[in-house]
Amino acid sequence: MGIPRPHLNGGGTPRGARERIACGAKQAMVGSDNCQRGIHGGRWLAFAALLAPILLFACSREDESVAPEVRPVRTQTVVKRNVGETVAFTGRIEAENETRLAFRIGGRMIERSVNVGDRVEPDQIVARLDPQDQLNALRAAQAAVAAAQAQLTEAQSEFDRQKFLLARDVASRAQFERAEQALETARSRLDTAQAQLRTAEDQVSRTDLKVDAAGVVTAAAVEPGEVVQAGQMIVQVARQDGRDAVFDVPGQVLRSAPSDPLIAVSLTDDPAVKATGRVREVSPQADPVTRTFQVKVGLTDAPDAMRLGSTVVGRMQLDPALTIELPATALTEVDRRPAVWVVDPKTLTVSPRNVEVLRHNPATVAISSGLEPGDIVVTAGTQALHPGQKTRLLGSPR
Repeated sequence: MGIPRPHLNGGGTPRGARERIACGAKQAMVGSDNCQRGIHGGRWLAFAALLAPILLFACSREDESVAPEVRPVRTQTVVKRNVGETVAFTGRIEAENETRLAFRIGGRMIERSVNVGDRVEPDQIVARLDPQDQLNALRAAQAAVAAAQAQLTEAQSEFDRQKFLLARDVASRAQFERAEQALETARSRLDTAQAQLRTAEDQVSRTDLKVDAAGVVTAAAVEPGEVVQAGQMIVQVARQDGRDAVFDVPGQVLRSAPSDPLIAVSLTDDPAVKATGRVREVSPQADPVTRTFQVKVGLTDAPDAMRLGSTVVGRMQLDPALTIELPATALTEVDRRPAVWVVDPKTLTVSPRNVEVLRHNPATVAISSGLEPGDIVVTAGTQALHPGQKTRLLGSPR
């Protein structure tokens, strides 16, 4: 009885088993390919997951840069008010009259008896020149007068004698006339000599420099031993007959000032020390640097505490007038001219506008032209604005 054997194919492996092995190998290869595709697909999904937030962030940044920036600002609506403002300016105390003393002749100065700050009285000698040359001239003039006097005496005697002889017909008329002419010549010579003597005496007196009024020495320009010229300043004296408060005032204030204002003046370091005065002098020409005008206010009964050079504050009440006033923070500069930022009430955008400043102080500024009632002006936040900037008015809804 024979045992059945499976059918073998070539290498002795049964056909069914061989087919199953081949099918398994094919399935293994297919499975491996699907596995590789699965791996690559997972990597792409991970990269896309990482890239999505970056793309979203970039889009959001682009949206933010495109959106216009809105600046919060404070504003004020322009109105004209009838204001009589009090303006104040800082100045200094000066003498109403200052005298520069100088010698009327030249020479070597041998003495100066006063210094800066010394008080002087009328006819006080403050400096002297070496008088030797003038004294020599004086002695020569005195001698010339004596000689002329002697000649006049001799001519007078000769004239009297010729007159006596002519009366007795002893001398001729010609001799008498010559004696008369000699007498007149002698008198003229004496007059000339006496005039020269007075000039010499004046020259000697001019070697002493005297003060003509009481005051205080404010400057000394020459030291003893120096050779000075006629008219060269030796000392400067501020007279005590008056005091001025001197201020530098803009032209706009002068144009808006009353005709004869009363100025209240007080010391900067001690406001209790006060005086009043009126404008005594206004400079006809503006200072080339500051473009202001120098105004001198004559003080009435200035106290002794207001010494020369003291710093003072002067206050003046202006006449009431319709004026536009804004906070000083609203003022800016455009094209090197004063300007403000004006808000368009419809679009809430800003634009610069040049204005003319009437006057200003640390807190407020008065505008003379460039604005109209109802204009909305930015008073805070002007530093970061540019033309066409969108704004949000503080205190208003977003």
